[in-house]
Amino acid sequence: MAALQQRFGIVPSSDPQFFSEWFNNLPPLTLGETEALDQIKARYDRHRNQGALAEGTIIQLLIAPLLTWAGLSDEPFFVTTEPSLQIELEDRDETLRGRIDTLIIQQQFWVLVIESKSTIAFSIALPQALAYMMANPHGDRPIYGLITNGDEFMFIKMLTQGLPQYDLSNVFSLLIPRRNQLYDILQILKQIRLMMLQP
Repeated sequence: MAALQQRFGIVPSSDPQFFSEWFNNLPPLTLGETEALDQIKARYDRHRNQGALAEGTIIQLLIAPLLTWAGLSDEPFFVTTEPSLQIELEDRDETLRGRIDTLIIQQQFWVLVIESKSTIAFSIALPQALAYMMANPHGDRPIYGLITNGDEFMFIKMLTQGLPQYDLSNVFSLLIPRRNQLYDILQILKQIRLMMLQP
């Protein structure tokens, strides 16, 4: 993280309202959505109970259905997987390269990066996701991210215009008994979708 801050000058936002999209005025869920989320969680639990899951399995069992239910797989959004990414630093002779697990594109805006790490801690995945998000070609618009290892999810918001800033949501866990936090995750995804559709 220190290297990322040094390379890009990125800092966590000190404004408590910088990323209020993950907790303020979330869109409600329908009965059909909650039933679907219960089924998605039960399916995921059944597979996870057999052992560790690969990134591709996590994407198939969790990410793809969540994107569909959030409306992020439909017009005007496009889903692509694992594009190569290159970030060139202006004031240094340095280029960073990497791959993104899932990228949502709306009218050529990179608006949602999803990084699933089945065996890597969030503290390792976060700098990688932030580095990918720095490649947003339209710094005047926020870019959103989601890191997940399947069991836990954390959202990111970044603005790259001027001094790059970011903020994080709480961590949502599918390991909590008797509470399906996929409800919260889908509400946030729906809220982010609404934010991305604003002119």
